[in-house]
Amino acid sequence: MDPRRPGEVAPPPEAVAFVRFCYRRRRVGWPELYDEMCAVASRGLYNGWGFTELAEHGIGFSLHETPGLAVIAQEVVREETERRRRVVVDQAVPASTAADVVEVATKGVPAVAPVVVAAVAEATEVETAELAPTPVLRLAVASAG
Repeated sequence: MDPRRPGEVAPPPEAVAFVRFCYRRRRVGWPELYDEMCAVASRGLYNGWGFTELAEHGIGFSLHETPGLAVIAQEVVREETERRRRVVVDQAVPASTAADVVEVATKGVPAVAPVVVAAVAEATEVETAELAPTPVLRLAVASAG
């Protein structure tokens, strides 16, 4: 569902890219994202653009322009949340590795019930200047009973 009013034009691609850049720096919702956008603009962190250059590309920070900026931010947050949801990959631990992990994790602990071992890796798109994140391996040992 498009939150804009009928007849309204889509935001300029550079405006959406700016909001996405700010969201990826600090994954927060509105109004905290507005604070991040102001900080990025004041430091010229996006393409070296300050408030004037951003205004030329459809990003305004005045009270009159914040409702439109909030709509763009809401859409970017929705898209990014959906993108992250799609790229989260559950990686299965090979049986030999799982057995080793269980043996180490339960050393000295009587095994009352099956042990659950979970591995989760989250992949994220990487900006050109960023380094690729290392997948996170989380192990949990649980006994039933």
